[in-house]
Amino acid sequence: MVRAMVVRALFRVLSVLCLALPLFVLAGCTGSGAGEAKHATIKPEDMPVGGDWSGVYYSPFYGYLHMVKEGENLTGAWRTAAGEKWGEISGKINGNVLRFEWTEHTIGMVGPTAKRSGKGYFRYTVPKEGEAHEIVGEIGEGSNEVGDPWKAVKQMNMTPNPKSVIPDETERHGSGGGWDDEKKGGGEGEKKEGESSGEGEGSGGP
Repeated sequence: MVRAMVVRALFRVLSVLCLALPLFVLAGCTGSGAGEAKHATIKPEDMPVGGDWSGVYYSPFYGYLHMVKEGENLTGAWRTAAGEKWGEISGKINGNVLRFEWTEHTIGMVGPTAKRSGKGYFRYTVPKEGEAHEIVGEIGEGSNEVGDPWKAVKQMNMTPNPKSVIPDETERHGSGGGWDDEKKGGGEGEKKEGESSGEGEGSGGP
């Protein structure tokens, strides 16, 4: 009798372990996968005829992105169309693909949420012969290379100047002055935003 009870108890313990083991294994696999960086599965190809990474690219959200190519390296900067954020990128070119790291700042904000960074990629494309060139890709936060989509159209009549979209120290950190100082400091910024919006609407058309 005692021996039978012991056997039943052992059987119950083994049964519970057998049922729980797959759950532990599954949880371990899910946890390790969640921590892995997400990379873009994109294969570089030859640069389209007439294509050049250096230039100014416009998108309705990210505004004007100025990029300058030097050999296989590329650097650039952008300011969002709304004007409240600006960022910088740097990366390496492989044919028609650019893989880069980026950092974006929120103007007038301090602390951990004032800046974010990550990785991303662009593919240089020419939809049809005679049409405007485009860059199409994504940016991801942290170690991720994929995330939010980014598509921009190259402005053929603009010369890239990354410094032109980077705010000066006063605007970047906030003037900290009174109402008159804020009005004076913000006037030029508001004018530039208006001008950019006007250009963007024109260039973003068909």
